[in-house]
Amino acid sequence: MGKSSSGKDSIYRKLESTEEFGLKRLVIYTTRPIRDGEKEGREYYFTDENKLEEFRRTGKLIEARTYETVYGPWIYFTADDGQVSAGNDNYLGIGTLESYVKLREYYGGDVMRPVYIQVEDGERLERALAREKTQENPKYEEMCRRFLADQKDFSEENILKAGIDKRFWNHNLDECVKEIGKYIKSIQ
Repeated sequence: MGKSSSGKDSIYRKLESTEEFGLKRLVIYTTRPIRDGEKEGREYYFTDENKLEEFRRTGKLIEARTYETVYGPWIYFTADDGQVSAGNDNYLGIGTLESYVKLREYYGGDVMRPVYIQVEDGERLERALAREKTQENPKYEEMCRRFLADQKDFSEENILKAGIDKRFWNHNLDECVKEIGKYIKSIQ
């Protein structure tokens, strides 16, 4: 987890492809539109509110967050949809502090381990702008909203309240992945 443009997706792909960790993918759901370069079932399951309500009705909704974007509400959610076999395998997922806390409550603190990615804000903003420029229809206003919202969502107070005491600085992608890899091996 980490603020937008901290490198979560790049780190995730590198860790997932490293066989020595044996990590399985945990994919969450979103109602937001798919971005250029994303693939259904890889970054997210792109769906609608009907799927959210189906999980809610069947008692399989673990957590859900709604973001009031400049394009209307976008919902992100995690469900007990059969992806996870708790206690049998190791999983890697991307989320927020809020989703981490809810997953920890659901699966138990003894099996959940946070990996918090941190990047200097100016560098994050440069990365976000560069990524947005590659989109067929850049959404600069939403990029700015997300950047500002992260300042509140990932406040120092919220990080500490979630029990995050270890941070991984992503100044250099390969070095950051190496450090996270050492951490993963130490807790497996």
